[in-house]
Amino acid sequence: MSKNFALIGAAGYIAPRHMQAIKDTGNQLVAAMDPSDSVGILDRFFDDVDFFTEFERFDRHVEKLRRENAGKEVHYVSICSPNYLHDAHMRFALRVGADAICEKPLVLNPWNLDALQEIEQESGKRIYNVLQLRVHPAIKALKEKIAQERMKNPDLKAQIDLTYITGRGKWYFYSWKGDETKSGGVATNIGIHFFDMLMWIFGKPVQSEVHVKEAKKMGGFLELEHADVRWFLSVDKRDLPEQAVREGKPTFRSITVNGQEIEFSGGFTDLHTVVYQDILNGGGYGIADARPSIELVYQIRHEAVTTGSSETRHPLVK
Repeated sequence: MSKNFALIGAAGYIAPRHMQAIKDTGNQLVAAMDPSDSVGILDRFFDDVDFFTEFERFDRHVEKLRRENAGKEVHYVSICSPNYLHDAHMRFALRVGADAICEKPLVLNPWNLDALQEIEQESGKRIYNVLQLRVHPAIKALKEKIAQERMKNPDLKAQIDLTYITGRGKWYFYSWKGDETKSGGVATNIGIHFFDMLMWIFGKPVQSEVHVKEAKKMGGFLELEHADVRWFLSVDKRDLPEQAVREGKPTFRSITVNGQEIEFSGGFTDLHTVVYQDILNGGGYGIADARPSIELVYQIRHEAVTTGSSETRHPLVK
């Protein structure tokens, strides 16, 4: 049976992927909210959405649907709002009797997860996190390959270089994304899904070092149970490799495992649909799945910078 969705953050960058996922899975978007009214993108997917620029009116509308319109109640709330608002918006979803499907990170501070788990238990509703790299075919194949290799050699420890550079203009630093108190900084805002993916495959963190910590870039070393990871994240286009610049590509992502490149640059556009379908089929990733990466990026955000060694420093950390 078709489900009713509401969406918070309809004008955001990632919102269209949620709209597409709702449509592709045969469901309806019945209400949307964003302080900005630049949401014409809605018409590409749904042409009968009640839209609000004030959260209070959106809240009242969703509550009325629940109380007064049998069959019109909202079953899921998709959350694409700024990172620091996710906590409040997930609480709203559960309060109005809906499950929450939230972008990363669920919260900025790990201890807020405990309260959300209590509200889950009280409401009987669930919070799901969009961990789309876990459903990427190339990443799933890598996880299977590593599992098979570890069966033969339990002490195997992979050597990994993670590089993610995505050029951002001045607007980025005038927006909430450039405010660490609202976004969590570079490691949280653009890095958390990579850290989640690496821990999903290679195990829990053992130790962490931070070698560069700036507004535009961060880099360091992460020892996992089954991997040593040198990582570098940047929103500074000057860090892009020459080949990417020549080809006019604003983004460069690379993961090498034992010197071998893992190709996963394609297939990103429909991963949200896969995530939604998994949730609707009774699967999905929840608070417990999201917790390790949230704890890690919180630690990285508050770690002191060290010089590291030639073995642990990422090649792009100067």
